[in-house]
Amino acid sequence: MSNLTETPVIVLNLKTYREALGDGAERLAMIAAEVREAEGVNIMVAVPQTDIYRVSRIARIPVLAQHVDPKDPGSWTGHVPVEAIKASGAVGSLVNHSEKRLTLADIGFCLSRLRGLGLLSVLCTDTPETSAAGAALEPDMLAVEPPELIGTGIPVSKAKPEVVTRTVDLVRRLNGKVVVLCGAGISAPEDVARAIELGTEGVLLASAYVKAKDPKSLLSEMARAALGASRR
Repeated sequence: MSNLTETPVIVLNLKTYREALGDGAERLAMIAAEVREAEGVNIMVAVPQTDIYRVSRIARIPVLAQHVDPKDPGSWTGHVPVEAIKASGAVGSLVNHSEKRLTLADIGFCLSRLRGLGLLSVLCTDTPETSAAGAALEPDMLAVEPPELIGTGIPVSKAKPEVVTRTVDLVRRLNGKVVVLCGAGISAPEDVARAIELGTEGVLLASAYVKAKDPKSLLSEMARAALGASRR
């Protein structure tokens, strides 16, 4: 599976949970790689910045950064330019996650730089309207996530399905090439299936996978649910 935008897609954001640091990032990425291979579903992992290099070297799975800064390489102590994640082995990055917001101008800079370096961009938004604005900036993927549902276990596909359907409608009118995902509260296989039934092409999730007692079983079931829903 060589096409990073192949659908359905599951993007796993490991955030900086204790379970996902260092050896934990490796373990979760290796599990995801096994499921990706076994189920034939496009699965990617967004790992902590400090683990991009180590994970990209051992796990046969696309590795994303969780954030990039709108800076050129240079005298910017502590910043993470796009060039840095590419040098570390990442194939792309999340941009504008609700926990790491950027201005519209900075989003544009980051998306342009990612595109220029041949890296994948996954733009995070919070409403259908901001999704439409984001789509005009031509990200590869766009994930709508109402921030009030993130980490709650209450899936946006059930709590606010209208956010998903309106986002899909607005984005597809503006840019039919963008792969539309949804996130926030995605925690079970049926949440994944429902998201795709509402018109998305995949999901972005975090805590449900990172904190699962059996992450391999959960992710395998989610992958099958994604495939099943996408074939209907």
